[in-house]
Amino acid sequence: MNGEAPATVRTEHWHRLPDGRVQCDVCPRACRLQEGQRGLCFVRGRVDDEIALLTYGRSSGYCVDPIEKKPLNHFLPGTSVLSFGTAGCNLACRFCQNWDISKSKEMDTLADAASPEAIAEAAVSLGCASVAFTYNDPTIFMEYAIDVADACRARGIKAVAVTAGYINPEPRRQLYEHLDAANVDLKAFTEEFYKRVCVAHLDPVLETLEYLRHETDVWFEITTLLIPGRNDGDEELDRLTTWVADRLGPDVPLHFTAFHPDFKMRDIPPTPPETLTRARSWGLRNGLRYVYTGNVHDPQGSSTWCPGCGELLVERDWYELGRWQLTDDGRCRRCDTAVPGRFAGGPGGWGRRRVAVRLAGRRPDTGTVATPDTAGTPDTTVPGAGARPA
Repeated sequence: MNGEAPATVRTEHWHRLPDGRVQCDVCPRACRLQEGQRGLCFVRGRVDDEIALLTYGRSSGYCVDPIEKKPLNHFLPGTSVLSFGTAGCNLACRFCQNWDISKSKEMDTLADAASPEAIAEAAVSLGCASVAFTYNDPTIFMEYAIDVADACRARGIKAVAVTAGYINPEPRRQLYEHLDAANVDLKAFTEEFYKRVCVAHLDPVLETLEYLRHETDVWFEITTLLIPGRNDGDEELDRLTTWVADRLGPDVPLHFTAFHPDFKMRDIPPTPPETLTRARSWGLRNGLRYVYTGNVHDPQGSSTWCPGCGELLVERDWYELGRWQLTDDGRCRRCDTAVPGRFAGGPGGWGRRRVAVRLAGRRPDTGTVATPDTAGTPDTTVPGAGARPA
């Protein structure tokens, strides 16, 4: 951290309680805090009798990924995305796959710093089509995420959220009007799972999904991590996929991904590939047109197929794109069926590379941003970061 304290900025979504505590109103958790206390998310706390974001401008690290890794299969396919997160989370999932970041209570996790403008310039210089708030949930650092999104949009870079969708209505409206795409984790389809495994509730997540579908132009896809014996039963899969088809429509892409033992659920085995195939079959049977499998090698389940004629439209082998049978505006070349999504000509050529990036502590106008070589370097330093908010 080089002696630098995290940037603390004032926030607006909170109110004072009669007993003297201050309640954070960003998410349904409604943390009620005394002076000096932090919420469960770790990054929002009470400072000078207000709720403040304590980690503005700080990150747990930056990486250039394929957009398909978010996962987003219908948003600028084949392009690269500059991904980063902070620390903490407003859920407490026992199976968290990024627990070292999302459950961190150490400021040393936030070892990199960057202003919104520096991140936007880094994305441009690295050839990324978008920036993603991921690894932990942007809901909890929404002020920083909004500023980064605005800086990126000013440079022609799209803004993407990877989120659990656990957010209150007014902060939700404010956050998503600055975003272009999202992948929402639908952890399961029972209140019991959310309560016991995530220490949260299902309904606010469903409300976020319906809000995105019916009240915004944000492109979004859904991911459900299937955990053996916890949320992979046929009855639940039937209800989940039926709800998506009925309430969101048949064109919302749904990803079923494989669990691996981690954090506080190390006694459960990895998800068998056949479970993902079964879940995908439920989705297709209930009218969904774009159902995918993930975290396993399954070219059939990870590729996009035309719902009109059955043509293979976008072949995927892990995150590598192969056969491409879409027109520049996202239509099947064989039968002209429109495929929903955000397309910009042909596919990008980023492939499956994952490149770590460090943003050095300088302002964005003090140097040229380095670009990874074509092989993908393990660590690329990008000058131009560290400015605190005005």
